[in-house]
Amino acid sequence: QVQLAESGGGLVQAGGSLRLSCIISGGTFGAYPVWWYRQAPGQQRELVGSITGYGDTNYADSVKGRFTISREVSRNMVYLQMDRLKPGDTAVYYCHHGAEWGPGTQVTVSS
Repeated sequence: QVQLAESGGGLVQAGGSLRLSCIISGGTFGAYPVWWYRQAPGQQRELVGSITGYGDTNYADSVKGRFTISREVSRNMVYLQMDRLKPGDTAVYYCHHGAEWGPGTQVTVSS
């Protein structure tokens, strides 16, 4: 059974950085995209960005230039590097692949 798990969340001051990881178990990412989403309290889940099976990336305008998605195929890992974090980036971050979602990891950015 394919499962996803995020890690790397935490508390950081505005302007700081975090790197989130998403690992897949019970399968591989293969040629299919991996998506990063986030959900802030009281808000709808929103797309942060994605990486295709070819390594092409896309980002939401709100994070473009600050966030970078990459992957390490041999380790079944996808990363979300978040730089110049803002309090508005506070949310639970999820990775999504196929029909699967991870449980999420909390990111809190203090002002």
